[in-house]
Parts: sequence; C-alpha cells; structure tokens
Amino acid sequence: MFDLISKRNWFFAFSLLVTVPGLIFILLTPITGGQAGLKFSIDYTGGTEWSIRFQNPNVEPAAVQAALVQLGQQDATVTRTGSGFFDIRMNQLDLRETTPSASPSASGAAGASGSPGASGSPAPSPTEPYHPPTPAPSGSAALASPSPTPSPTPSPSPSPSAAPSASPGASQAPTGNTEIPRSGPMGTIVAALESQFGPIAAQGSLSSIGAVVSSDLIQQAVVLILVGAVGILLWITLRFRDVKFGVTALVALLHDVIVVLGIFAILGTVLGVQVDGLFVTAMLTVIGFSVHDTIVVFDRIRENRARHAGEPFAEIVNHSLLQTFGRSITTSFTVVLTLTALLLFGGADTQEFVLALLIGIISGTYSSIFNASPLLVVWQEWEQRRRDRLESARPARRGASA
Repeated sequence: MFDLISKRNWFFAFSLLVTVPGLIFILLTPITGGQAGLKFSIDYTGGTEWSIRFQNPNVEPAAVQAALVQLGQQDATVTRTGSGFFDIRMNQLDLRETTPSASPSASGAAGASGSPGASGSPAPSPTEPYHPPTPAPSGSAALASPSPTPSPTPSPSPSPSAAPSASPGASQAPTGNTEIPRSGPMGTIVAALESQFGPIAAQGSLSSIGAVVSSDLIQQAVVLILVGAVGILLWITLRFRDVKFGVTALVALLHDVIVVLGIFAILGTVLGVQVDGLFVTAMLTVIGFSVHDTIVVFDRIRENRARHAGEPFAEIVNHSLLQTFGRSITTSFTVVLTLTALLLFGGADTQEFVLALLIGIISGTYSSIFNASPLLVVWQEWEQRRRDRLESARPARRGASA
C-alpha cells in the first residue's frame, strides 16, 4: 500500500514552491503602483477600454501609446492581441462626458426657416462648446431672426432652434459596440490616430466605467470571498464536530486562492493578463469545487475512524486518501478537459475566466489530497504528543507531592 502521508513534507515543499513566487508578485502590485503584479481591468480601476485594428499591419503598440500620451492620455496602455487588434486602456477618459456637437438637423432646420446664416456659419469643433453666431449690426438682421425686421436687435430664435436639434442629434461615443466614434473626445482621438497611422479597419469594443462603480465592485468581491470562507469554516466545523477539519479545509482553500492570484499576478506582469469582473465568479467557483473535494476526503476519514478505532490516525487518513483518490482525479480530469477545450477554442472574452477556473480546479484537487489531509494529520499528532506529555507529567507531580 502506497503511503502518501509519510511524504507530506514533499507535498508541503511543492506548495511553498508554487505559492511563494505568486505571493511576491501579489505584493508587488501595491508597491509598484500597478506597474507589476496583478493587472486590473476597467471593471475595478475605472476608465475606458478600446479595442481597434488598423489597416496598416505594421503599426507598433509603442507608437500608438506615444501618440495617446501626446493627446493627453498619460496613463494609456496599449497591448497587441490576436488578429492585429490593439487593446487600449485610457484611465482618464470618461465617455459619459462627451461634448455634444451640432447635428445636421440643426443646420437643416435653420435653412428651412429662412435663416441662411445658420447653415452658412462654420461648424463648431467637436471638442469645443457651440456658440450662436453674433448678428451683424446693419441691415442683415435676417441672419439672426426668422423674419426680416429693421431693428438690428438680435432675436433669440437661433438659440432655441439649435439647442433642441443638437441634443437628440448629437452623436456621443458609443460604448460596448463596434461603431467607430467620430465626435466628442473619442472622435478627436480617432482623428488623430488615423492621421498618423492610417484608417482604423475595425473596432472590437469600446466600454467605459466610472471609479465609483469600480470601487463598489472591489468591496463586493472582498465581501463575497470573506463571507464564503467564514461560512465554509463554520459549516465544516459543525458538520464534523471538530474545528481542526474546518481550519485545515480553510487553509487548503487559502492555498488555492493564493495560487490563482499569484499566477495571474505573474501573467499580468509578463503578458499583461488582466483580472476582470468574471474573476470573482471564477474564484467563488474554485472555492466551492475545492471544498467539495476536501469534504469527500474528510467524510471518508470520519467513517474509517469509526470503523478502525484504535489504529494510528495517520494510517486511517492514508486509507481514506487512497479510497477517494481515483474519484477525485477522475472528476477533476473531466472538468479540466472541458476547460482546456474552452480555453483553446472559446472566445477571447472568456479566456481569463476559463484560465482562472482551470488553474483553481487543478490547485483545488491537489490541495484537497496533498495539503488538507496531511495538515489534519500533523495537527492531530501534535495534539496527541501534547496530551501524552501532560499525562506523563501528572504522575510525577503526584509522586512529588506524596
């Protein structure tokens, strides 16, 4: 019979080898101000995310980033993805504050009302507010009034006619679609990039989120993970009537969280992989799957402990691991195959989500077998040695008192 428990130190060493580098990169996130470590998407940081592809395939990401810096986007980051697309993050741009521009309906309405000055005046810049034309002081009062009058006093008719027509006709920068914006702050950026690098062939996506929403997402993510961990600790402790089972399951769970976060921190530093809104969903799924495997092993340990009373606890745990080993590996392997297929052939929007699930399920299977149960043995043996020392000290005290 293969003895897994006797090799627990090797399993602990391997876990340290995996988690320590990840912890270092996780700590680099606040130390470097996000330059290294975890790379958060705009779901958490707030800002604008833009995916475009130029007709010119020779455009370099560094050149695009330099152009955006000249346009005032000092925090912009540009990375190249598959099919020649550029993922652009601009943290200082808010699409909700797009400046409306006068629409063609405004000039058409003015022309129909007999005001040629409104249609003949130059169109305002998309980045500047619209100012109504100043009427001439001479007999050209018809330029400012629908009906000619001898008085040079300007009529307020151009102002109400331009404002209502510009409001519904203003083309704000689209969010979350493939329509390239041509007005507002995004229109200015598009025009500047196309003048330097050529036409934009396609737009993959354009989305924006505010800082208030992103801070709420961070708080909700932390609360969800903490509530889930505390609930798991209390339930396992109540279910097995022993706090050691709950604590060791929580330690294995913490191991899985650190492994996933650490690998994403390393990938974020090296490859720019981001943590998006689906990451919390992936982590909660990993937590549930890891605890499920751990409970299966712990339940078999409880059954064998009653059947083989008197045997060493390490041997009981080893029996239980061998009895559940095949089931755990088979279950995890089927899930890993499915996730691998999704990672290789699925869409780009879910790659980070699937990658987090894949890493977490592999880590959860390992920790349930090679971390949680051996830790339970270590704790139980430490308690047994402590109990033996106390019992051996009692007769000595009684003899001294006699």
